[in-house]
Amino acid sequence: MFQRVLIANRGEIALRVVRACKEMDIGTVCVFSEADRGAPYLDMADEAICIGPGPAGKSYLDISRIMSAAAITDVDAIHPGYGFLSENAHFAEVVRSSGIAFIGPSPESIRALGSKTAARKLAIENNVPLLPGTTEAVESEEEARSIAHDIGYPVIIKAAAGGGGRGMRVAHNEGALVSGFQSAKAEAGAAFKDDSVYIEKFLENPRHVEVQLLGDQHGNIVYLGERDCSMQRRNQKLVEEAPCPVLSPEERKKIGEAAVRIAKAANYATTGTAEFLMDAKTHEFYFMEVNTRIQVEHPVTEQVTGLDLIKLQIRMAAGQKLPFTQKDVKLTGHSIECRINAEDPEANFRPSPGRMENIFIPGGIGVRWDSHVQAGYVVPPNYDSMIGKLIVTAPTRAEAIRTMRRALKELKVDGLKTTVPLHLRIMNDPNFQSGDVHIHFLEKTLLKS
Repeated sequence: MFQRVLIANRGEIALRVVRACKEMDIGTVCVFSEADRGAPYLDMADEAICIGPGPAGKSYLDISRIMSAAAITDVDAIHPGYGFLSENAHFAEVVRSSGIAFIGPSPESIRALGSKTAARKLAIENNVPLLPGTTEAVESEEEARSIAHDIGYPVIIKAAAGGGGRGMRVAHNEGALVSGFQSAKAEAGAAFKDDSVYIEKFLENPRHVEVQLLGDQHGNIVYLGERDCSMQRRNQKLVEEAPCPVLSPEERKKIGEAAVRIAKAANYATTGTAEFLMDAKTHEFYFMEVNTRIQVEHPVTEQVTGLDLIKLQIRMAAGQKLPFTQKDVKLTGHSIECRINAEDPEANFRPSPGRMENIFIPGGIGVRWDSHVQAGYVVPPNYDSMIGKLIVTAPTRAEAIRTMRRALKELKVDGLKTTVPLHLRIMNDPNFQSGDVHIHFLEKTLLKS
């Protein structure tokens, strides 16, 4: 097992990894930018190293500074968290070539799955359902028009190297396709330094269902149930839950086994998430991508499986075998996570950085709060606006919704605008309560009412 782990990330996920390492008697090193200097969670690590000024997150993307911090602190593993360098094959390769373990997939697996077009090829080869579309980057407007004509409108243009809604445009006709093609390429190039895009059929009102995967270095891989992440704004998830409220056991097995097939084809050996779009009426599912890292929403899977995904991720990176098989995986109860962001939903989700004067954290049976903030914490303008994740777990979904509603009312944050009022609206919405939602529901229905 590792003796000392460097966490190449910040905030909530950095603290989550520190806590897991402490429980495993593993030493920890946190790197931080000047923007995060003085953050309380840094005191919980055994050592904290400043790696730069940090505007726009650049410090956490500086491989040379991170590797210098790893060298002077004598770590034997690096955990990348999520975002930043977590899905960067070059970074994983540099870490491995330095004789340090990367707590994530191999560079080869990241490359095989990191390109959406390459992942689509793997899906086809392994009988994983796909929406009609391309498996190669689309190079020109003329080619895009020809493909869209063959597929039939509406279509969606997507960045081959990215996610999170960036480099993505929906086109219902040729005019929208032509204008969207260049803007998607420009946005993809700026966000991912790769302007490659591909095109696929656009599903009007699907659900977003993702499968949690876990593999070891001995060829074993399992799926740990699924999460429904259909409550989104601009392709950014706001609410996640496990399990999906509309899947039957047979459908769960079918989508889980499809996820395992594509992961095995990429020799995947860590935590990861296969994401699918699912037709809300027929429940037919279609592969989108594999996120080759731990997900923000991993706690809901932990809650219904009783497994610590961060500890398992560390053990798999250390070469240990999976301690269970697929038949041992059991889902118990229902878990919901609300991402609490420092944003003002009443002002078009304008970021609300600044000093958090006070915070009251909810508690009680079935309530979990994953966060790095406390009273007096200054939310910097440089990074993602999430200040915490409120997670509740109960025997049934209806009980989980009631518990979440109560916990949201208890959560008090003074000095900042947050998304708490919006989450309360979601929990009180009859369509959400019945499970009758899709990925456009929030923008098309709830935010317009």
